[in-house]
Amino acid sequence: MNYQTQLKSILQASGWSQEELARRLDVSFVTLNTWVNAKSEPRKKAQDSIQALYFDIVGFDSVDREELDGRKKIAASLHTSVRAIAGDELALNKLILYLTYHTNTIEGSTMTLADTEEVLFNNQVLTNRTQVEQAEARNHQAALLWLLGELRKKDFVLTEDTIKGLHLRLMNGILSDAGQYRRHSVRIMGTQVAVANYLKVPSAMSELLSVTINEYGDIVTRLARVHAAFEKIHPFSDGNGRVGRLLMLAQALRSGIVPPLVVKEKRRAYYKYLEMAQTKEEFGPLEFFVAESIYASNQLLFDA
Repeated sequence: MNYQTQLKSILQASGWSQEELARRLDVSFVTLNTWVNAKSEPRKKAQDSIQALYFDIVGFDSVDREELDGRKKIAASLHTSVRAIAGDELALNKLILYLTYHTNTIEGSTMTLADTEEVLFNNQVLTNRTQVEQAEARNHQAALLWLLGELRKKDFVLTEDTIKGLHLRLMNGILSDAGQYRRHSVRIMGTQVAVANYLKVPSAMSELLSVTINEYGDIVTRLARVHAAFEKIHPFSDGNGRVGRLLMLAQALRSGIVPPLVVKEKRRAYYKYLEMAQTKEEFGPLEFFVAESIYASNQLLFDA
């Protein structure tokens, strides 16, 4: 794949403007535009930067084991707690804002980061966004704060009631079956993943919580594999992605590490790695992605 195709793929997958992509590559807009339109060719160093960004946004097919182990070790060393986040107003507000914005945008919301901030922290009603999008933002804030409150309890255990409670709060006023497992068949658009038969959802969820969630030693592996398994079960009629990403947050904080932030720009890579894990049992790329998402979250929440 040549650099021009990679650049166009990055623009399409990330949703960035050419101005933003130029900034990410540390070049001028004019320079980037000549590359995109094949009027000039980037030098070797720039081509390497383009390729690295392409793999970061669009995704790769395999990961070096040694590099993966290194990234997982770094992610597992980034410690925090629910109490630490709750006691740091700036970090808490960042977590609410960025997690809400990115998770809803991944699912199709058109609200900008500024829109989300206005709705969540200034109680604004926006005339240029739908009522559903604004309800999704408020619901996510409510679900996240409820989950953080639950996590502060000494006897907290992740149960089916917790998961249904998250879904109820996320989809309150949006779905008629909020908080209930689906009673019909669904399919994940754009993938080859076969989700669980709705009749088997209760038993699949029970197994996920009693067996799968306790199978893996290191936290990054556990986050990735439980997330892939949950999304493959797809227990709800809608909102599974949002619930699944909050479950990763819950598992991470219960293990004392920074929760991963899955950003909208990396949506294509995220979906690619999920499908690889779910259809081929190739978990390395998803584990790498989770480790990177933890590192990015730590920088956002705690770095000055």
